[in-house]
Amino acid sequence: MSAVEANQATPRPAFDLKSTSFRREREPGWRRLEALLEKARTGGLAKLETRELLSLPILYRAALSSLSVARSISLDQNVVHYLEGLAGRAYLLVYGGRTNALAAMGNFLRFTLPGAVRKAGVYIALSAFILALGVIVGYVLTLGNADWYYSFVSDSMAAGRGPNAETESLREVLFRDGRDTKDRLSAFASFLFSNNARVGMLAFALGFAFGAPTVLLLLINGLTLGAFAALYVSRGLGYDFWGWLLIHGATELSAIVLCGAGGLMLGAAVVFPGDYTRLVNLGRVGRRAAVIVIGAVIMFFFAALLEGFGRQLILHTPTRYMVAAATMVGWLWYALRSGRQAR
Repeated sequence: MSAVEANQATPRPAFDLKSTSFRREREPGWRRLEALLEKARTGGLAKLETRELLSLPILYRAALSSLSVARSISLDQNVVHYLEGLAGRAYLLVYGGRTNALAAMGNFLRFTLPGAVRKAGVYIALSAFILALGVIVGYVLTLGNADWYYSFVSDSMAAGRGPNAETESLREVLFRDGRDTKDRLSAFASFLFSNNARVGMLAFALGFAFGAPTVLLLLINGLTLGAFAALYVSRGLGYDFWGWLLIHGATELSAIVLCGAGGLMLGAAVVFPGDYTRLVNLGRVGRRAAVIVIGAVIMFFFAALLEGFGRQLILHTPTRYMVAAATMVGWLWYALRSGRQAR
């Protein structure tokens, strides 16, 4: 007998027989589980019948058992990959969340976001202090010496509003209705919003550099605001200026403070890593800080609405203050009280 004939006459290894038997016995269960997953994908769990719901966890555990055996006997890798994908999809259906996108968003806004804000209270207070410090310094220096105004406010932001501008011209900016999109009020409002949004995002994103850029950006933004306030106060327009600004600024400045708090959290994570490496700790803290910044983005959106419509249509200063106070109280109530009740 030749070597080829002898090789052909040799019985197939028991391993091959077991592999074939393994697939033949268990594959119907895999197919049934796959059919249930597809049915649930297209119609949700509500589309499954009671018997199908009861069989789902049983089929899932059987697929896990098949996957464990397939790996141990080095089954065809295509089958192993198929079982891995099948088990993963079944896991999400059996143990995954049962809420839809709207419910998940509601849960985030009701519990996750305000909870994250409350836990970051120290960083929010520190961010607000740095911003307020910049406002005070910019205000005091500019009020004492008008030349400081040009150090804190760029020409593009000033847009002709400076110590040399006439008082009536400054007043006119505060009370134009903004219907003419080419007037200086609309230009300044657009620049102010885009500038604050940019500063807010940068204050968060650059926080990983030990928090130093975050502190600097908060100070610069505060100095600019303080210089503007000093200019209008020196002309007897302080009351009208703050009403004009705060109708949207109460929301927008609060958003900047939140972004600054997120950046300070990143900086603290790098400086004080604790039991973790700096990179790991940055990732841990960054996920919590990102939740706060998402809230800031939502606030920037509301600030844009108030700036684009409210301030343009409401020209009565006391009413502007009322709107500003109402929005501030609303945000504070949301941050301090929302989500405290049991889920």
